[in-house]
Amino acid sequence: MIATKPMDLRANLKNYLDNAFNGEPVIVSRKNNRNVVIVSEQDYNDMMKAKRNAEYLAMLSQSEEELKS
Repeated sequence: MIATKPMDLRANLKNYLDNAFNGEPVIVSRKNNRNVVIVSEQDYNDMMKAKRNAEYLAMLSQSEEELKS
């Protein structure tokens, strides 16, 4: 994981985007802990899929518990 400041990000945007595309997340530090992370679209899609799967499994588990009771 790479950390940078907004000024460095602007000066080297292509390099940071290439890093993110190649699987290396980039954290952009901002004031008041309002940081952001740059990831590739594929990594983002994988994270969203994992989140949806976890939500679905939680729903199935809750349904199973309700069925038992």
